[in-house]
Amino acid sequence: MPLNIQDLTITSADFEPLGKLRDEHAGDKGNVLPRLTVSGVPAGTKELAVICHDPDAPLANGFTHWTVYGIDPSATDLSDAQDKFRVGPNGGGDKQYYGPQPPAGHGLHHYYFWVYALDTKVEGTPTREEFLATYAGNIIEQNRIVGLYENK
Repeated sequence: MPLNIQDLTITSADFEPLGKLRDEHAGDKGNVLPRLTVSGVPAGTKELAVICHDPDAPLANGFTHWTVYGIDPSATDLSDAQDKFRVGPNGGGDKQYYGPQPPAGHGLHHYYFWVYALDTKVEGTPTREEFLATYAGNIIEQNRIVGLYENK
């Protein structure tokens, strides 16, 4: 399926693209999910998925902070996504949002909040890696917003 990257957007009222995430969003300083908004969902979308991932984490595959499935394509405000949709495992195996907590002195980390519009429904609650391996061919469109965080 050809990839369309035209209309789907994910934004946040809590940070600008490439802006700093506030301490309240950090895993050890409040662990509050940033407010996220989705728009421009393409026709034919059966489900949305959102994944927050830190590729800068000093692990082979980075660290996944949040996976959410079963998001209705008509949903725009994802502020309550943790309670309203199917939350999959984060990198620690817990089914919850786990905010930024890079190692002190490790430098600036990038937190990618990806939204995926899918032409099928996701079964169960796969890990990020399982989701990408299984559903890559079902992605109609994807986009992301990136926030930054550093523990000094």
